Amino acid sequence: MTETAIYLDYAASAPLRPEAREAMLSFLDGRWGNPSSIHRFGREARAALEDARARLARVIGASPAEIVFTRAGTEADDLAILGRARMVPGAPVAVSAIEHKAVLASAHAAEAEGAPLVLLPVDGDGVVRMDAVDAALERKLAVVSVMWANNETGALQPVAEIAARCRAAGAVFHSDAVQALGKVPVRVDEVPADLVAFSAHKLGGPKGIGALFVRRGTQLRPLLFGGGQERGLRPGTEDVAGAAGFAAAAEAAEAVREAEMARIAALRDRLEEGLRARVPGLAVNAAGAPRLPTVSNVSVPGADPEALLVSLDLQGIAVSSGSACASGAVEPSHVLTAMEIPAALAGPSVRFSLGWGTTDAEIDRVLDVFPAIAERVRSTNG
Repeated sequence: MTETAIYLDYAASAPLRPEAREAMLSFLDGRWGNPSSIHRFGREARAALEDARARLARVIGASPAEIVFTRAGTEADDLAILGRARMVPGAPVAVSAIEHKAVLASAHAAEAEGAPLVLLPVDGDGVVRMDAVDAALERKLAVVSVMWANNETGALQPVAEIAARCRAAGAVFHSDAVQALGKVPVRVDEVPADLVAFSAHKLGGPKGIGALFVRRGTQLRPLLFGGGQERGLRPGTEDVAGAAGFAAAAEAAEAVREAEMARIAALRDRLEEGLRARVPGLAVNAAGAPRLPTVSNVSVPGADPEALLVSLDLQGIAVSSGSACASGAVEPSHVLTAMEIPAALAGPSVRFSLGWGTTDAEIDRVLDVFPAIAERVRSTNG
């Protein structure tokens, strides 16, 4: 491996922001109170927890009472999908075909409990088809779920329009905004979503804490049982340090979002243009859709996907694949499959995800080494 590693997997997990680390430190050493305790240690913890809730709420245009802290973005999605399905037993659940597995697995769990599942198709750029949304809304649905931005391709979904149509039809709308927060505007005072899921570690907060925006009046069944924490929707002692770090990271990301995303978008565009020029046949997936500035998903026809990733890693370049390993076999990504991208392209795909630490020199390095790697793994696969 080369001496200097290049991390281009921010969509999987981002480095901890210094603002988040600083916010957490005092709760990891010396301020250990349980926020449910009534003594001064507990009151101090409760005050810090509510401060974090209020700060996160301000970032997304919510009221503090509408923020429910969870242990992860996955749990926030589970609470939204299953929590809604169990409120209206037997009512259909509609989710897009490109959702994160957290949403798809929750939808299938609801289906196993008797909720018919409606999968909303996407177009060739991975954007949900509005005619399918309209058709689904003709039924009395428990919940509609369409992600704010896709985690594999970066394709932005028309969530404002979908949310408005759901509201007009009397349907509850949920969006997984785990990848979107801190990269594009995510404002629930502008988009009439009822449920929105977030995760701290995708934007530079700590791992192990997420949040669910629950619009006032939206009813959910809790998935866990115990104390009455988080309005009874997520019992269990809250992670005060995690909440403080989450709020600090969200504020820090939002404060520089416009300028930083413009810088990163330029890097992504230069990466894609350079790869297209140097690698014959390379395709940029979802190129025709509005996308996150931070994500680029490319396919290399004829390449061995595992060899491609391993070769990049050996050169010190950390990326993810658009493929998932199941039972020892590499299978095409369900997202690219839903976009009707042929398996020959969907299989050998790579996701580059950039962040605040990405530099011009790192993009130059990728452009230097990727073409030769792509040619080599094509040769060994054919």
